[in-house]
Formats: sequence, C-alpha cells, structure tokens
Amino acid sequence: MFVRPFRVKSNTVIKGSDRRKLRADISAAFPSLSADELSELVPNKEELNVVRIYAHKGDAVTIYVLNKNPLFFELEKRLYPTVYVLWRLPALLQTFRTWPPVLQKLIGGADLMLPGVVVPSSGLPKVDQGDCCAVSVVNNRAPVAVGTAAVSSAEMNNLGMKGRGVCVLHTYMDNLWAFGDKSGPPSLPDVESEGQGVNTEESEADEEDEEEERKEVKMHEEEEQSPGEMVTDQVCSGTEELSLAEKEEDKGEKSNEEEEENQGDQKTPQVIMDALLLQCFLHALKSKVKKSELPLLTSTFLRNHMFSCCPSGKQLDIKKSSYKKLSKFLQAMQQQYNLVQVKELTKGVESIVEVDWKHPELRSFVVPEETDVEATLVKDGEEGDTPYHPPEITTLYCVSARLEPLFLDANKRKGTILQPAEVRNIVTEYVKKNELVHENNKNHFSILLPYDSHVTVNPTLCDCLLEKSEYQEVVSLKWDDLFSRTLGRMQQCYQVVFPGQAPRIKKGHIEPIDISVASRGSNKKVTLIKNLEVYGLDPAVVATALQHRVQASSVLQPVPGAKDKVLVQIQGNQIHHIGNLLLEHYHIPRKYIQGLDKALKGGKKK
Repeated sequence: MFVRPFRVKSNTVIKGSDRRKLRADISAAFPSLSADELSELVPNKEELNVVRIYAHKGDAVTIYVLNKNPLFFELEKRLYPTVYVLWRLPALLQTFRTWPPVLQKLIGGADLMLPGVVVPSSGLPKVDQGDCCAVSVVNNRAPVAVGTAAVSSAEMNNLGMKGRGVCVLHTYMDNLWAFGDKSGPPSLPDVESEGQGVNTEESEADEEDEEEERKEVKMHEEEEQSPGEMVTDQVCSGTEELSLAEKEEDKGEKSNEEEEENQGDQKTPQVIMDALLLQCFLHALKSKVKKSELPLLTSTFLRNHMFSCCPSGKQLDIKKSSYKKLSKFLQAMQQQYNLVQVKELTKGVESIVEVDWKHPELRSFVVPEETDVEATLVKDGEEGDTPYHPPEITTLYCVSARLEPLFLDANKRKGTILQPAEVRNIVTEYVKKNELVHENNKNHFSILLPYDSHVTVNPTLCDCLLEKSEYQEVVSLKWDDLFSRTLGRMQQCYQVVFPGQAPRIKKGHIEPIDISVASRGSNKKVTLIKNLEVYGLDPAVVATALQHRVQASSVLQPVPGAKDKVLVQIQGNQIHHIGNLLLEHYHIPRKYIQGLDKALKGGKKK
C-alpha cells in the first residue's frame, strides 16, 4: 500500500478527548496491551498528531504519529500497527517467519506466499482469515512487515502451504516507514531458530535452507512476472510446475462473481488485473486474431482485440497490473511460454509477427461466455437483465413560513410540498376569493390571465411577496410577476422517480452530472465526471463503457468531502464522447449535464 509516495491531506495535533478516544480504540483493537504499554504508546503530554493521507491508489488512510514516528495507521475503520510499534512490542501480533531474501520482494510490493513461510516445530501461528499479523525474518524476531492473513492457519495446512499467506499492507523501508525517523529494525534473538535447530543439523539443514531460499526467490520473481501464477494465486515452490492451462482452468472455476466476493480479501488489485490481462490475451488470440492479420501492431492488438474480450462489468488497465506496460507483458508471453513472437519491424513500433496456434495453453483455453464488450456497449448501462432508464425528475416547491398565510385558505401549512401547477391554482383561487383582480381587468379576467391583467396587493400579499422598500410603492402586480415572486420565496425541492421504485423527494436543486477537464503533470489532460450516482448510474459501468469507446485508461477516485461518492477520471479531453454516451445511450436530458460546452471543437485532440 505504501510502496509509492502518498499525498498528505491534513496534519493536526490530537488533544484531550480525542487522545482518550484513540487510547480506547487501540485497547479495543489490541486487547493484549497492558495499561502501561498503552500509556507508553499514547502518552498524555508528548506531541501526538493525526495525519490524513491519500495513498497512490486513492485509499484514504489515517496515520497516528508520536514524536514524528508513525505508530498506527487506520484503513477502512481498522487500526494496524507500524513496524515502529512492533519493534517495541514484537509479541503484539501473531508473526510468520520467512527467509531474508524474501524481504526485498515484500518491500517491492509483493505479498508473502506460503512456500516462503518457515514453519516452526510448534506449528503455524494461530490466525483466522483477515486477522492482522506480522512477518519477520529468520534469526531476528523484529517484524519487518504488517498485513492480514489471506486464509486461516488450518486452511494454510490444507492447501499444502501453497498460495497466498499474508496480504502485506506495510513494510520496513516503504514510504510509511520513511515518514518516521527511518531507523532500522533492532536485533531480537529468534528463540525458535536458536533452540529448535534451524541451524543445528548442519550437514542437512544448511543445504535445505539454501535450496529453500532459491525456491522462495524464484517463487516471488514468478509472482511478479508470471501471469499464470497470478491466475490461481498458487505459487509453485520449485519442486513441481503447474502448466498455464491448469492454472487457467482453476481460475475459470473461480471466476463467478460470488467466488470473487468470497475471495476478494485474498487477492490484491494487481493480482486480479494480471489474471484479467492473461484471460483477455488468450481469449483474443483464440477467437479474435486471424493469421491473415499478422504482423499485427501490438497497440492494435490491445485496442481492437484484448479490450473487446474484457468481461462485462470489468475494465482492463495494464497500468494496474504488475507489468505496467503492454510491451513487458508480451515479452513475458514470448520468453516464458513462447505463445507469440514480437518484433520491432519499425523503429520504436512493435508488432506480433507469429502466434503458436497449436500451443497447448491456447488450445486448452476455454472462451468465457458473454465476455464480448461489444455486446455490453449495445446495452450500455444495463445491470443484470434490467436495462437502464433515466429517472423522472420533477421540480417541486415547499411552503415557507413567510408564505404560509397565503396558503392557509387551501389548508397548506409550512413544509407542504406542492407542484408548480398546484401553486398556481392556489394563488389564483386566493385572488378570486378575495376579489383582488384590478378594477380595469374584472370583465376580462378569464381572457387576460395571466400576462396582461393586474392583481391588487392586499396586506397578505404585501407581507408575503414584497420587499420592505416596496411597501409604499407597489399597489398591484402582474399575474406573471405574482407567480414568479411566489415561487421565488418558496423552498425549491425535487422528486426523483426510478422505474420500479418509490418516489424520493429531496430539498434544494438536483445536482447535475458535472464534466470537467483538469491537468495532471506535464500538462496532460484528464476528464472528470461527478454525480453519476444521483441519476442511478454506476460509475464503474460508465468508466468501463468510456474506456472501450475512447481506448483510454480510466480510474475511479473518491470525491473529497462526500461519502459514498466517486468520480470517474479518464485520460484526455473526452467531453464529446461522454456527452454522446450520456445523451444518446443513457438518455439523460441535456439540462442535467454540466460542462458539455468545454468539449474540444474541430476534432482537435489534446
């Protein structure tokens, strides 16, 4: 999580009740802490700060800092200790041991895989799935990483110590560690190593340890380089290799939505994106690319073939994978599996020149059902079997305290919500009942209403509709002025009705879908879309549709200061395409879309 630099949003000092609340939260999260240990971690007089940051993926994280050293960080309302705390209290969490070479992989952002875990003679630490735990290296009890258990201890044994063990959130040497004094881990003797013979059986154990280290290093390299490993989250320890087809088959069995939700905690976004990348790659080769198209530009292969193979509801973004670039991914496919041959036919431009159509991995790949994004774009906005229909939006008005006397004859009290036509009728009936039609217009009341006739202002209308400066000057109002003044002094509301749902009434003006263009470093343009949720649109679905339409990467980001709202960010000035999508496919009325005037004109691109 802290592999890349983060952005600090605020930094404030914790005082009084907030300090006591933090102490209570830490005690609840880590009940094994004694009162003295709590007082040491959260002292009464020393400076204690709360720092709110945004991680590089947009996650909002709260860090609690004592004497410039981060002690705890809070993610999704859950507290985690930093390595600085664990060096003072190494027994605070259940700890898994691994080999020193693995540490560099963890620092680089990898999770701890089970083949790299050193199992002590007493057995694995007792943890349940999702429990907070730590990682240390052999010969030193000082933890070097903090994360959550991917599976329970019992499940680790059932899996034969293969797969993901700990989902790492924070490590020694990452940017959260660098936020402190950058001190190194203390040297704490590893009782297990010294007393139970990790190094005692010299003639056999040394060779086994070296072999295990080589396996572990290889395993973690494959984790970052091999998409086949990512597909199943089962990392081979080096003694046997699973074929890419077996892994793809395993993934196919687990690719339904319920399974993904159940196992979501076990997979990092990078792992999921690697699996999706491999699936789209094999799908495109098997069902999209024809031999007559070769040589095929790699950019064309991605844009026209791989993107169209992305399953509905998902978006393919190479930057979120471990490869970061298409060229590195294709290089891995060529060097490790010989599925394709990629050459630079023109300087700086790579092309796929050959595909091994008879490769067993390609032949055994089963094309998933209903993954063609073209079918998705036809439906644009459908969720399940129900097509999207825009809501019916009606402007309403609420009777205010000032206007209540005007509506009393109609038994409408303060807070009553009315439609504009109802307001018009009630005001008209009030004027007729109190005989306020101007003398010159009485004979033409039905003909002249509402534009040319005048209404005499009585005391009630004076108090309700006139400003103090007008009390002595205005004695009559035109009908249109009467109505506009009445509506202007009422509180505006709006009613939203989605198909099959009960009407929802909210005060104020409905927020339009806001489209804007911003700059992101080196004068690169991005387009931002806000308030899609107000109109029942899923930002993730809209982001996917736009990504395939404009062939640019998109990302969802939280809206600062707004709960449960996200904005869609897509590369380039895409207002024209976004407008077409909202107007033509989602049928959102133009008056509810703000920013369409900022679209590029004349086909220019930025």
